[in-house]
Amino acid sequence: MSKNPKFYFSLRSPYSWMAYRDLLERYPDVAEAVEWIPFFEPDALSERMLTERGEEFPYSAMSRAKHFYILQDVGRLTKARGLPLTWPVDREPVWEVPHLGYLVALRGGKGPEYIAAVYRARWELGLNICDPAVIADVATSLGLDPVEVSTASDDPLLREEGVEILLRICKDGVFGVPFFVHRFSRYWGMDRLDEFAAHLRSKLAPAGALPATASSVSTGRSSEESHAGGCG
Repeated sequence: MSKNPKFYFSLRSPYSWMAYRDLLERYPDVAEAVEWIPFFEPDALSERMLTERGEEFPYSAMSRAKHFYILQDVGRLTKARGLPLTWPVDREPVWEVPHLGYLVALRGGKGPEYIAAVYRARWELGLNICDPAVIADVATSLGLDPVEVSTASDDPLLREEGVEILLRICKDGVFGVPFFVHRFSRYWGMDRLDEFAAHLRSKLAPAGALPATASSVSTGRSSEESHAGGCG
């Protein structure tokens, strides 16, 4: 059992996006302390590779009623936060494109900036983040190699790394995002962020493991299950 506190985030999920913003704005010390791990639904290739490792991704299809609920719920939550929102349209998405691209950005020292830029592209601009051209533009804006970042899903080694992440998702019992883990304690949904932050501070602060403040999020360590605040 890993002692490192973990934040499973998805660039796809509106709830993960809002949890990300709340985490940075309200709990920068917690954001600095957790390990950031991308959560993404596997495409056919990744799913086959995962099956060959003896695991099955914890995913259940979202009903039409739940989809319409999320549209309404996210609208309420973003309005309350004063966040701009433009709903993207996903057509045959390949979530490895943005999430494996993140691994390249992380190695290039631009992990936090990449997350911020991709979230903005998806949720504020309504862009298709599974389009390699969109990810290439993000990479260029961050001074990263646009080809390397936007074609990360074509790299066999990064595919293997992605499958290792999927295995971690399965091992930790992550069935949706945002999802927070610290040893045996698990918290699902943006509405559990306050509890997770209090838990983590109580466990780590006495040992001096949590800084009092943090100016930026650390991501150096490296589905649709939905309720009000928990989304895949």
